[in-house]
Amino acid sequence: TESTGTWLGAGLGLGIIAAVALFHAAANYASEKHRRATHWALSAVVDFIRRKTLHHLISVQDYPPSEISPHFRINGYPPISAYPQAKGGDDTYERLLANNFADYRLEVSGMVEAPLSLSLADLRAMPKQEQTTLHHCIQGWTSIGRWGGVPVREILDRCKPRPGAKYLVFHSFGMHEYSGKPYYECVALKIGYHPQTILAYELNGEPLPLQHGAPVRPRFETKLGFKMVKFLRSIEVVDDYRKIGDGMGGVREDEQQFDMGAEI
Repeated sequence: TESTGTWLGAGLGLGIIAAVALFHAAANYASEKHRRATHWALSAVVDFIRRKTLHHLISVQDYPPSEISPHFRINGYPPISAYPQAKGGDDTYERLLANNFADYRLEVSGMVEAPLSLSLADLRAMPKQEQTTLHHCIQGWTSIGRWGGVPVREILDRCKPRPGAKYLVFHSFGMHEYSGKPYYECVALKIGYHPQTILAYELNGEPLPLQHGAPVRPRFETKLGFKMVKFLRSIEVVDDYRKIGDGMGGVREDEQQFDMGAEI
């Protein structure tokens, strides 16, 4: 009868809702109890899709000057005494800041034929590239800025990665704000050769401001902002990012279950 069908339909609908609710509760419990295993499992699926769809894309952004954001938003804190959670126990950055980074050296090491130790003057003497691009933060906001710096491929051409090298590890002077661990992020070596991947030492025609990562930060214009390590200390060329930190591809991936690829 019609009423019987109605009750059956209602029962089926409620059963489906209950099943979804139970699955949701079970998934929450399992992911909370086994965070790392959940992260690995989901990353395997997401990474496969990303490699097939987004990983090979390159950025060709070129916004007009009129689109530059009047206020480029800031996220995070510099590793100075005013922000002890970002500074940790290392005074190196603060000492460099005090003399306007005159003694700054960017160390490039790992699986390379020719390790490098580069001053700001060395970086500025290399071919300069400028680009006006849209910055995407994982928090949801965006800003447009004009970045100036040296293409990372210029660095790679000089240090000569060895056969088997697959990843670049960018180490910061700063610390992860929650765990207190050194901040680092990894990207595939091929990202270093993208035409708009640069080590930026300028923002909107001025030396890179403190809050934006002075003296140098990488720009990966196909990725979210958390991958673009501020207060850059060194670059390490490796064959496997799983040997670094907790093996997830960055400190935010290690500590907050962020996605390593972070493509936009």
